[in-house]
Amino acid sequence: MNRVVLSSAMVGAALIVAYTGMMAAADGITKFIAGGYAAPQLFVLSSALVMAFALAGARATDTGPGLRIRSKKPMIVRSVLTVIASVAFFQAFRLLPFADVFLFIGLIPLIAAVLSGPILNETPRPAAWAALALGAGGILFLMPGGVSNAQAGHAWALLAAVTGCGSMLAARVIAKAERAPLAQVFWPNAALMVTMAVALPFVWKPMSLTDMGWVVAYAAALFAARYIVAEALRLLPAYVATPLMNLQFVWMVVIGFLAFGEIPTIGTWAGVMLVVGSGMWLILEEHLGRPRVIPAE
Repeated sequence: MNRVVLSSAMVGAALIVAYTGMMAAADGITKFIAGGYAAPQLFVLSSALVMAFALAGARATDTGPGLRIRSKKPMIVRSVLTVIASVAFFQAFRLLPFADVFLFIGLIPLIAAVLSGPILNETPRPAAWAALALGAGGILFLMPGGVSNAQAGHAWALLAAVTGCGSMLAARVIAKAERAPLAQVFWPNAALMVTMAVALPFVWKPMSLTDMGWVVAYAAALFAARYIVAEALRLLPAYVATPLMNLQFVWMVVIGFLAFGEIPTIGTWAGVMLVVGSGMWLILEEHLGRPRVIPAE
């Protein structure tokens, strides 16, 4: 009887697809909240909720490390970079249109490719470099006017891309040493909540129940996304996982059309096709490039 065995690459790819949808939803809420509230208010409330979700998950799980972590130094690095990236993305979404921010998100795979070698010893093969270049070309179609007249928002977006990529690489370092997805969610959010709480008294504004509901939805999407990505980065090299995260563009096209009546241009569709194509190329190259071990009957 034939057995169908899903490789770790394919499982990791499926997790990334789910992650991109959740992050697209969270980004949309961020854009909405950023128009009326300061970053500390969103992050203190959402981080507290995410930490509560992680605690509940740890208590519900009888096996596994829960919130304990052995890789303390990489976790500190991940937590610090998560704080910086969260604030930078909030400011970027506040100051720039989605397309501008996503241009910088598209740079994350290239940054990961540069850093994966010295940090993770996962230097991409030549075909992977070609796929990364194809994906980067696709990003340009999503910005037909190009990035001109650099503003503060562009600097925030670049900082977010660099630190966000660094946080993902730190997550990969931790995931290679131990399996602790709940800890990977809990501790960076604890750092974010404590950091933002310092500024909260100076920027707090009363929130309606509707806006609180959006914060709860944001926290739920963020918790699920970060839990999933921690697992995905255990199964996939960072230079493969991060290009697949560009599938978030597809979710944003769908959200833009259904929620805001935005009709994508031909350039947008071309860019999305190149981005998705480069991601599929990478995962296929990773899947076929690994030697397969067939268990004995």
